[in-house]
Amino acid sequence: MSTFISEPGTRLGGRYRLEDRVSAGSEWAAWKAIDETLARPVTVLTFARGFARIGDVVTAARAASRLTDARLAQVFDVEEDWDHAYVVMEWVAGDSLEDLLADGPLDPGQGAEIIAQGAEALAAAHAAGVAHLCLNPGSLRWTAGGGVKIVGLGMDAALSGVTADDPALADTLGLGRLLYAALTATWPGGEWPSLPAAPEVDGHPCSPRQVRAGVPTAVDDVTCRALLQRESPGNPAITTPDMLATALNRVIPAPAAPPPVSYRGYATGAGPVALAPGPPYRQRGGHGRDAGPGRGPGGTRAMVAIVGVLVLGVVAAAIWAFGHHSSAPPAHAPPTHHPSPSTTPATVLLPQSAAAYGPGGGDNPGQASLAIDGSATTDWTTDSYQGSAVFGNLYRGTGLMLDMGKSVNVSTVTVTFGSVAGTHVRVEVGNTATGTGNRPPPGFTTLGRSGNAVNSVTFTGHGTESGQYILIWFTKLALQPGQSGHFQADVFDVVVKGSS
Repeated sequence: MSTFISEPGTRLGGRYRLEDRVSAGSEWAAWKAIDETLARPVTVLTFARGFARIGDVVTAARAASRLTDARLAQVFDVEEDWDHAYVVMEWVAGDSLEDLLADGPLDPGQGAEIIAQGAEALAAAHAAGVAHLCLNPGSLRWTAGGGVKIVGLGMDAALSGVTADDPALADTLGLGRLLYAALTATWPGGEWPSLPAAPEVDGHPCSPRQVRAGVPTAVDDVTCRALLQRESPGNPAITTPDMLATALNRVIPAPAAPPPVSYRGYATGAGPVALAPGPPYRQRGGHGRDAGPGRGPGGTRAMVAIVGVLVLGVVAAAIWAFGHHSSAPPAHAPPTHHPSPSTTPATVLLPQSAAAYGPGGGDNPGQASLAIDGSATTDWTTDSYQGSAVFGNLYRGTGLMLDMGKSVNVSTVTVTFGSVAGTHVRVEVGNTATGTGNRPPPGFTTLGRSGNAVNSVTFTGHGTESGQYILIWFTKLALQPGQSGHFQADVFDVVVKGSS
């Protein structure tokens, strides 16, 4: 039996227990799994028997495993037996760039800094002879620890058969597209399912400053030199990730508040809200940037004084607590314990109702209840669209809204889709069912996503998400065989697990 058709609970290599399939292609699947030896979550790639590119993926994984930059998702293990091949990678929790752009463009300082970190990481990879070649808004993640991770290095290209004559230029163009998206929340040179196409003039994307006010001139210039390969007075076109990192580090504007970080996980780059512990800005020397408060003369003395005050405060608090020990509960009283959502066992939660959600009231509203009737033979479908997988180019998305009746803690949502590959979808959790219908309602948080939802897919994050409503939101539909360019998606069943 090939690893591709493994089921949840299967153990690979005697230690990796598959839990949830989080994304899949026609001949590969990505799983959230548990490394039982080290008791940690990991991502496992599995493959169909005879998948022609297994050798390429294994080679790319081995090359990526030798890299040490912490901003590159690690490869832990590779098994290359033809029928039982698999790759074990770091499970990266956090938001993708696509997630960060759900509510609009980033602050220019945030966007430039995040892409600068990604460019530095890829420069290190290129120095070791490894390229990505398939950069997209899901490839770059802002982690729970407050830093950048590049995922899918080399392996996403191997999975899809992508190559490049000039890998450095290919990744620079990819980074340029990510920088443009971060600054404008549009996608240059075409469409990405969750982002509108960038406006163009004479067949080329407008510059970021033409799309959005407030983008600094210097950042705009760097973006155009990387993405459009334009030269500016005294500055050549940017052709390598290292050149891009250097150029961005010279022009990054003053820091703003860091983007919020959630705790969703990563499957594969082909592929929910607490503030990050620190801003995405690091001190750099040699680029003309200010040292920052407390870094110049007298900064150390000021810090010592602050620490001293804090220590005195802690000591005073301890003395006060000792002197007021009589207010503590009696020794024989049992401790009060309020289990957190993450420690409460997950159970099946039944939705009270389901409704179509989208432009014009959504697709097929009369069938919505069929998605939660517990039968695998009845289904809700989107409308059938012709000419484009993005809803016939009529709008950006449509979905199915589940009402749980009250706020619940959602740990996983398993959706049974149709058997035709190609659907892009994400599952979101929130507390209001009202919105414009053109996008998820404000305040919703992504639990998980799939770039190829087919058959049964479990959407899961690093923790739980709380809300009364669960939205299954489609951004791209599957081409239906034998229907002359018609695109559609199906939902046969939905199983929600979590706690009340």
